[in-house]
Amino acid sequence: MGRWSALTVVATVLFCARFVAVGADTYWAVALGRDIARNGIIPEGVPFAAAVSTGWPNVPVLGEVVLAGVAIPGPIGIVAFQLALDAVALVVLAVGARRAGASDGATAIALALGALGALPALASVKMQLLSLVAFALLTVLLRADHCRPSRRIWWVVPLVAIWGNLHGAVLLGVAVTGAYLLFSRLRRRPGETIMLGLATLLAVAANPMLFGTVRYYVGVFGNEAVRRGTELWARPDPSSVFDLLLILAGLVLVVLALRSRPPLWEVVAVLGLLAGTVSSARHGVWLLMFCVAPAARRMTRNPDRTVERTSLAIPIVAGLIVPLGSAVLLSSRMDVLNPSGRPDLVQAVKAAAEGRVVLADEPIAESLAAEGVRIWLSNPIDAFDHGNQSAYLDFIAGSPSAAMDSVDIIVLRAGSPADTLVTNDGRFALAGQHGGWRIFRRG
Repeated sequence: MGRWSALTVVATVLFCARFVAVGADTYWAVALGRDIARNGIIPEGVPFAAAVSTGWPNVPVLGEVVLAGVAIPGPIGIVAFQLALDAVALVVLAVGARRAGASDGATAIALALGALGALPALASVKMQLLSLVAFALLTVLLRADHCRPSRRIWWVVPLVAIWGNLHGAVLLGVAVTGAYLLFSRLRRRPGETIMLGLATLLAVAANPMLFGTVRYYVGVFGNEAVRRGTELWARPDPSSVFDLLLILAGLVLVVLALRSRPPLWEVVAVLGLLAGTVSSARHGVWLLMFCVAPAARRMTRNPDRTVERTSLAIPIVAGLIVPLGSAVLLSSRMDVLNPSGRPDLVQAVKAAAEGRVVLADEPIAESLAAEGVRIWLSNPIDAFDHGNQSAYLDFIAGSPSAAMDSVDIIVLRAGSPADTLVTNDGRFALAGQHGGWRIFRRG
């Protein structure tokens, strides 16, 4: 990795450290991980939720335990983990681009574009952080095997097995692998490729749920949020600054990648990831990451695959600046790293609830669950039946909802659609306010 690529990695991570926040789709995993560590068994369903979740196959157990471990110091632990994985993933992408024949300057530009479009994934802590390094490694491994097929491609199998225990984006990794196997490797080594494809598919189920994994992913992609295209599954919205950056950066990188004359399997992968991004903005990070190497190669005047040696001083200096700079930037933001932005809010809700079930907006619902408060429902939303999923999403959207019938305490953002709904409901009265959050109690 050259000096410009290293500078881009350092600048990106420090920028993320300055603005990073913990969002939804994080603390539910921490809550489950803590339950598993405390009891030594995988719970039946979602133990912190009152809504029925019996029979839910909990596949990403390893990811939950990992997040619970890094959360021991509090939000700072998860944030530091996010920044570390950001840095590693960017370095892997840079190395992959250089090995593909891109120059240092072109790699830096492509990385910067990718990071700009992927800011919600890099600077907002969500469970998908556990997929960043795995996806980057997969792209490098597949491209290396395309250029020079060898048995190292079998590393895909353990990579997928570990990845599948961490986060559901492994399915996108399997899809990209399938594109490579079908449209590149199959014609050259058919027997081995078929065996590799079967082993990769089986590796997805290498988790405590085994073949319950299929039921898990059917639930994930069939939940109400996906059907409605809302919450974590919302489509790209040009009126959102971050989505606009994703769209613009994605267009540039996709055009450059396709103009680099990539092999057929990469074209198929790009088009597939593009379709996924159009259906849900959360998939955009994988499209951008995949396009970095071919886009950088396209911007290089005379591409070759000879990567010149760089001084050890570059990675050493970068390796010192990133953790030290991040520590300084994070130390000035300790009071806002809490997902709710108010470290005292969770304790206030616990005191108001007195052991009763709480209905809460995201992301505070997950923070409450991680601190032992029993909530009605939150992420993972696919763990619950569709009736309760619909009731919860209706509540978030400010529509009349059966979710309010089963609770005595409600916590939500001031000015949100749900705030108007609850304020106008005569059954609940305002019991307290902490910053931008309001606590209601049944009258």
